[in-house]
Amino acid sequence: MQPAIYGFAGERLSADERDFFRDADPAGYIVFGRNCRDRAQMRALTDELRALHGRDRLPILIDQEGGRVARLQPPVWPAFPTAERFADLYQVAPVSAIEAARANAQAIATILHEIGINVDCLPLLDVRQAGANDIIGDRALGSEPMQVAALGRAVIEGLRDGGVVGVVKHMPGHGRSMSDSHIELPVVTAGEEELERDIEPFRTLRSAPMGMTAHVVYTAWDAERCASLSPKVIGEIIRGRIGFEGFLMSDDLGMHALQGDFADRARDVVAAGCDVALHCSGDMAEMRAVASGLSAMSEASVERLERAMATIAGSAPATSYEEAAAKRDALLAYA
Repeated sequence: MQPAIYGFAGERLSADERDFFRDADPAGYIVFGRNCRDRAQMRALTDELRALHGRDRLPILIDQEGGRVARLQPPVWPAFPTAERFADLYQVAPVSAIEAARANAQAIATILHEIGINVDCLPLLDVRQAGANDIIGDRALGSEPMQVAALGRAVIEGLRDGGVVGVVKHMPGHGRSMSDSHIELPVVTAGEEELERDIEPFRTLRSAPMGMTAHVVYTAWDAERCASLSPKVIGEIIRGRIGFEGFLMSDDLGMHALQGDFADRARDVVAAGCDVALHCSGDMAEMRAVASGLSAMSEASVERLERAMATIAGSAPATSYEEAAAKRDALLAYA
């Protein structure tokens, strides 16, 4: 198995993609809006991906957060609220906010489970900071670590109840960034005391099954390399101080925070300690370059992946979309 998660170009696999993926045998896939037409098409697509590898627990990922980050869009799929809605409710009624976040995650999971997607890159555990770049913004669950952790736990549990694995992101915290890592490399100069606050939600939820790194430099920990490329940040902070033992993926290799060719990017994130390199664009030339930079996935990484996927083994949604969404909406009405 190759330590890569790939995107692909369209609503069905091309012959070239099918041949490449069969040979590469990646750890999993990620889908975007360009891949999603309707329920029947998506179910056929995800079934084809699983059949290609003969792996029932093949991870198929999506970014379905709600608000501005949602690959499944109306009118085919329902709209979901931003994380900020739950953060606002928490200020008025914390218990109601936690239950609303759980119900919303269950509603998302029912939609994903129906079309064969079993991993959602959610929740964000980034602690929102005043004056920071808006790349996190209303995607955050709040500006207090305890609140972020409480709501984040509810999201993970709600997704799991619907047969979907959650991914905590962006480790060890993107909320303080003054720039967008999709566009350039953010550099955070905060000291240890401030950064300790940022990692608190990740430490609280260190038993999460999957996590994603941030393409952010933290000068207090490694002034030369962003977290995704830093053995020190991954080894000493994410695996050490936070205590995260789950399956760790990089953020997208195609983001402009990273430099160099794609073979080097893939090789370097895995060498730094990520279990897998995430490549999202679906560009075949880039994917071939990524593959050329990677060897087989380590036994430890395979074990972490299997352990993460086992958390939803045999799971099916415990409630319907309509029931979960109605409960969420009734609770959000209190905000």
